Amino acid sequence: MTGDDAFVASVRSDPEAAELTERERVIVRFAEKMTRTPGALGPADLEGLRAVGLDERGVLQVTSIAGFFNYVNRMADALGVGRGDGEAG
Repeated sequence: MTGDDAFVASVRSDPEAAELTERERVIVRFAEKMTRTPGALGPADLEGLRAVGLDERGVLQVTSIAGFFNYVNRMADALGVGRGDGEAG
């Protein structure tokens, strides 16, 4: 999407050190927590998004996009999509 592979790699490897605005950093932290430990999300996480300027629609968009990608990636993993071996698991 960005056309900058080095930037994408930096966000993936260490989002805290990547060149992000504070707003982007909070969104990335939220998406990562939603991905890795969704049960640990709580009101403070949503307030963090609001604190960097997201309104209710923005919070819904971030949550929906992260959730969609989590869903698609899990489906692809389960079906072996992209592994090249054609077998799930």
